[in-house]
Amino acid sequence: MDHSALLQKLNEMYPNAGPELHFSNPYETLVATMLAAQCTDRQVNKVTPALFAKYPDIPSMAKADAADVYEMVKSCGFKSKAGNIVASCKRMMEVYGGSVPNNIEDMQTLPGVGRKTANVVYSNAFGGDAIAVDTHVFRVSNRLGLANAPDVLKTEYQLMENIPKADWSKAHHWLILHGRYVCSAKKPKCESCGVNMYCKTYLSQNGQATDMKDMKQEK
Repeated sequence: MDHSALLQKLNEMYPNAGPELHFSNPYETLVATMLAAQCTDRQVNKVTPALFAKYPDIPSMAKADAADVYEMVKSCGFKSKAGNIVASCKRMMEVYGGSVPNNIEDMQTLPGVGRKTANVVYSNAFGGDAIAVDTHVFRVSNRLGLANAPDVLKTEYQLMENIPKADWSKAHHWLILHGRYVCSAKKPKCESCGVNMYCKTYLSQNGQATDMKDMKQEK
């Protein structure tokens, strides 16, 4: 199926789409993305200025006490996040010369870094082509019909097939923003959605509603 019209419309709706996390280098990108797991970007942005002021780079974070880091980031959730951030920086010092590895495979060897996080960092910090599938991307892409998959990994692979490679990173942000502000989990704004004319779910539901109305009129 040709999804070019849908993708063009999303681009028109979110022309300046980009990450809402605040960071200025690969190290900050990695730490902020790790903190953002099951936490809002807004909350992460509240804690990272003080965190990066105290631990401005990989060497300083590698020497940090995980308990101290947790005190600074505990509003972002699990205690394991702080431990993983420190452990990842230690590994980067030991294995990667004190730098964030610039490929998805090596990034996934860092404690607490899964494929989604690696994709985000690869795209935003290194300008690589990648689609990170979070809950928004998974929900929205499957509702729209850009994917038809039961899990995030299969969704990622299908999106890579259905979206031109040059648009992967932009599409990731289009889908996130659409999921946050229009296609929400519980009460999606289908009637006012700018892409409902292309949406598999909306068209299916609208067609069913029309059929039911016609049946009632016939009776």
